[in-house]
Amino acid sequence: MTAGVNDLVQRGVFNPGPYLQRHLNGDWGDLCDDDRRQNDVALKSGEDRLFSSYQVTSDLKLWIITEWDRSVTTLLLPEEY
Repeated sequence: MTAGVNDLVQRGVFNPGPYLQRHLNGDWGDLCDDDRRQNDVALKSGEDRLFSSYQVTSDLKLWIITEWDRSVTTLLLPEEY
Protein backbone atom coordinates (compact mmCIF):
# COMPACT_ATOMS: atom_id res chain seq x y z
CA MET A 1 0.00 0.00 0.00
CA THR A 2 1.06 3.54 -0.59
CA ALA A 3 1.97 6.04 2.12
CA GLY A 4 -1.46 7.68 1.95
CA VAL A 5 -3.36 4.44 2.49
CA ASN A 6 -0.90 3.35 5.16
CA ASP A 7 -1.44 6.63 7.01
CA LEU A 8 -5.20 6.07 7.09
CA VAL A 9 -4.71 2.51 8.33
CA GLN A 10 -2.21 3.57 11.01
CA ARG A 11 -4.60 6.25 12.27
CA GLY A 12 -7.34 3.62 12.50
CA VAL A 13 -9.72 5.43 10.15
CA PHE A 14 -9.68 2.91 7.32
CA ASN A 15 -9.57 -0.86 6.95
CA PRO A 16 -8.62 -1.81 3.37
CA GLY A 17 -9.18 -5.53 3.90
CA PRO A 18 -12.76 -5.74 2.62
CA TYR A 19 -11.85 -3.77 -0.52
CA LEU A 20 -8.83 -5.95 -1.24
CA GLN A 21 -11.05 -9.01 -0.85
CA ARG A 22 -13.58 -7.53 -3.30
CA HIS A 23 -10.76 -6.91 -5.80
CA LEU A 24 -9.47 -10.46 -5.39
CA ASN A 25 -13.01 -11.77 -5.96
CA GLY A 26 -13.42 -9.86 -9.23
CA ASP A 27 -15.72 -7.16 -7.81
CA TRP A 28 -14.17 -4.17 -9.57
CA GLY A 29 -16.17 -1.60 -7.63
CA ASP A 30 -17.22 1.67 -9.20
CA LEU A 31 -16.14 1.19 -12.82
CA CYS A 32 -17.99 1.71 -16.07
CA ASP A 33 -19.06 -1.36 -18.04
CA ASP A 34 -16.18 -1.02 -20.52
CA ASP A 35 -13.59 -1.01 -17.72
CA ARG A 36 -15.27 -3.99 -16.06
CA ARG A 37 -15.15 -5.93 -19.33
CA GLN A 38 -11.49 -4.99 -19.80
CA ASN A 39 -10.72 -6.37 -16.33
CA ASP A 40 -12.65 -9.57 -17.04
CA VAL A 41 -10.68 -10.10 -20.27
CA ALA A 42 -7.39 -9.30 -18.50
CA LEU A 43 -8.22 -11.74 -15.73
CA LYS A 44 -8.66 -14.56 -18.22
CA SER A 45 -5.77 -13.68 -20.53
CA GLY A 46 -3.24 -12.61 -17.91
CA GLU A 47 -1.98 -9.99 -20.35
CA ASP A 48 -3.11 -6.72 -18.76
CA ARG A 49 -3.38 -5.14 -15.35
CA LEU A 50 -6.46 -5.32 -13.15
CA PHE A 51 -7.92 -2.10 -11.81
CA SER A 52 -10.60 -1.51 -9.17
CA SER A 53 -12.04 1.71 -7.81
CA TYR A 54 -14.10 1.98 -4.62
CA GLN A 55 -15.87 5.07 -3.32
CA VAL A 56 -15.38 4.36 0.39
CA THR A 57 -16.95 7.60 1.65
CA SER A 58 -17.99 10.81 -0.05
CA ASP A 59 -14.43 12.11 0.30
CA LEU A 60 -12.40 8.87 0.19
CA LYS A 61 -11.78 6.81 -2.93
CA LEU A 62 -9.50 3.77 -3.03
CA TRP A 63 -7.86 2.38 -6.13
CA ILE A 64 -6.39 -1.12 -6.30
CA ILE A 65 -4.11 -2.07 -9.19
CA THR A 66 -2.70 -5.53 -9.86
CA GLU A 67 0.12 -5.48 -12.40
CA TRP A 68 -0.26 -7.39 -15.67
CA ASP A 69 2.11 -10.15 -14.53
CA ARG A 70 0.28 -10.42 -11.16
CA SER A 71 3.57 -9.74 -9.34
CA VAL A 72 2.31 -6.75 -7.33
CA THR A 73 -1.01 -5.42 -6.11
CA THR A 74 -1.03 -1.83 -4.88
CA LEU A 75 -3.64 -0.04 -2.81
CA LEU A 76 -3.52 3.70 -3.40
CA LEU A 77 -5.43 6.94 -3.26
CA PRO A 78 -6.15 8.51 -6.67
CA GLU A 79 -4.03 11.56 -5.84
CA GLU A 80 -1.04 9.23 -5.36
CA TYR A 81 -1.19 7.88 -8.91
